Amino acid sequence: MSGMTFEVDTPHGRMMATMLAGIAQFERDMLSERVRSALAAARARGRKLGRETGVRPKSDRLSPKVLALVAEGRSYRWIARDLGLSKNTVAAIVGRAKADTVRVIEMAP
Repeated sequence: MSGMTFEVDTPHGRMMATMLAGIAQFERDMLSERVRSALAAARARGRKLGRETGVRPKSDRLSPKVLALVAEGRSYRWIARDLGLSKNTVAAIVGRAKADTVRVIEMAP
């Protein structure tokens, strides 16, 4: 083994381990503080943080087919395999359709 070694069974070894752990924690806290500072500066500059809302061309194109197959009672796995989507994408399409339906019903007088 290369590098510094010490016995943690002795008082001197425990002191060294404690000091090294303290320095490591200090470095971790400093890194976290720098990241928070950079994010705050980006927000102040008007930068939008986080993942961008993406366009879903394939799932948007196939959503009418997915909803029709769900209405027929097909399983999400079968629909996904048949249309070349993932099961989670099928579930997301159905979830967005349900959310849109709820929103329309809430707006109705």
